[in-house]
Amino acid sequence: MVLLHVKKGEESQFLFETSVEIDISQLVNDITVIYNGKLKVSRICNEMENLAEHGTYLPPNMLGLTDEQVAELKLVDEWGEKCIPSGGFTQKDDPVGRRNGKAPNEKMQQVLKNTIEEAKAMTSKKQVERGVCLSLSMIQEALELLRGATMIVYPMGLPPHDPIRLEFENAEDLEGTHYSLEVIEICMAQLWFSGKEMLQDKKLKDYVGKNEKTKAVVKLQKRGHGAPSREPVMNEEERKQWMSHAYRRQEELKKLDEDNDDQYHSSSWADSRSLKRSFHGLGSISWRPK
Repeated sequence: MVLLHVKKGEESQFLFETSVEIDISQLVNDITVIYNGKLKVSRICNEMENLAEHGTYLPPNMLGLTDEQVAELKLVDEWGEKCIPSGGFTQKDDPVGRRNGKAPNEKMQQVLKNTIEEAKAMTSKKQVERGVCLSLSMIQEALELLRGATMIVYPMGLPPHDPIRLEFENAEDLEGTHYSLEVIEICMAQLWFSGKEMLQDKKLKDYVGKNEKTKAVVKLQKRGHGAPSREPVMNEEERKQWMSHAYRRQEELKKLDEDNDDQYHSSSWADSRSLKRSFHGLGSISWRPK
């Protein structure tokens, strides 16, 4: 199987295993789905961290309001009263005013946090260093782990407006958020290899050859953003080794130059009395016995 190192810009994303016979159109689809799934897992983990600290999301008409404003407008978080975490809650107000402050108890918090760490580890960029490939089934497994943890802590479910529930139902609205800039629609996705766009009417073997044991770097790019920067000739480790070698060579040359600077003392042109001796015919006299 071909091993593809998927990057976006200069940043590693994940390893993907496939065949040289795959159509580029299918490859773009598979890689984009995994990439967007990876982003979804990350978004849910971020929101679940807030859920563990400050409880469920407030209704849209209460977001950002102070307690005084809520009381003045006589607003009530009805879903917050229904969606109580298992084992009760402790009050921990949200400083940004997005969640109701009814945080799960310490035990339930730990359930959420442990699951978050597990899901993050499954989709981490460090998996590239470990040589672990990412697949759609792993993305789905991570999502199921996160869903299961929320059901344990909130058996009554989350409010219908909570971003975590919307993510699980694929009903999230990312418009106007920085998340929307990260997601790539499949119809807008491109793959680049060796500075060239991989055309969707071709196969992978048209770019990397027919050897199934090939390893290659491909870059995921949104259409219309131009060609991504090409891979450097040397990686970071090779660059460090080259710089170390260059430094040692420079020091050796410097030492040689210093040694040569002293050698001129024994040269005839450096002798202040050599001209006088040549006038007297003494320049080529040898004192060695014949």
